[in-house]
Amino acid sequence: MNPLDAAGRLVRDALGEGEICGTCGSRVAGLCRPLDAATLDDVLAEAEHVTFAARDHLFQEGDKAGHVFTLVTGTAKLVRLLPDGREQVVGFRFAGDVVGYTPSGTYPFAAQLLTAATVCRLDRRRLDSLMRSYPALERRFLDLCIQELTATQDQLVTVGRRTAEARLAAFLLSLAESGRQRHLPGPVLDMPMTRADIADFLGLTLETVSRSFTAFRRRGWIREPSHGRVELLQRQALTELIDGDAD
Repeated sequence: MNPLDAAGRLVRDALGEGEICGTCGSRVAGLCRPLDAATLDDVLAEAEHVTFAARDHLFQEGDKAGHVFTLVTGTAKLVRLLPDGREQVVGFRFAGDVVGYTPSGTYPFAAQLLTAATVCRLDRRRLDSLMRSYPALERRFLDLCIQELTATQDQLVTVGRRTAEARLAAFLLSLAESGRQRHLPGPVLDMPMTRADIADFLGLTLETVSRSFTAFRRRGWIREPSHGRVELLQRQALTELIDGDAD
């Protein structure tokens, strides 16, 4: 069943388009960042805005890749199904991020929401047409693809070469430096993913990730002011750990 039929709720009537765009991270750091008013109006004319509950899926692995999604609000995790039936977390997406654009005919992973979310849904063929009509949109999409490739390369280095604590430090700093945490003050990170999700993404066990968080707290590098939030107190110490210079 189409997840929009099963779980999504259209919000075009509940919220005005301008109100949605005014709160969308894509206008700050995402696909819509370089668009002028006229171009944005054309994109909006082709888009649907839909709300989802936490744990809903935008799509499942293997579904027909007919749409591309931008997270207006909320956080999602990307999951691949392994041959033995286990799931592997391959990434996280935040407000302003594009989800589901693939050169293949089906989605290569599932996208599950970790929080309630509003998404902007575009038909893939219409998005391709818009990019042909508006070079600024196409260039911005290419920039985002390059950023994604760079992040993937960094992740390969993190998992392949770094210690467990350095992997967690790199993960925390990547969230802090990505510009995806704009709605929180200072160095506080919004982290709705579970420790198990983080462990899966970093190629570690849950116990190892929990021990690393505890070690960082004891050293005074981080604190957790509330559930699902982490405050970075000593970014330099985390950076030195990644570089191999920490004591």
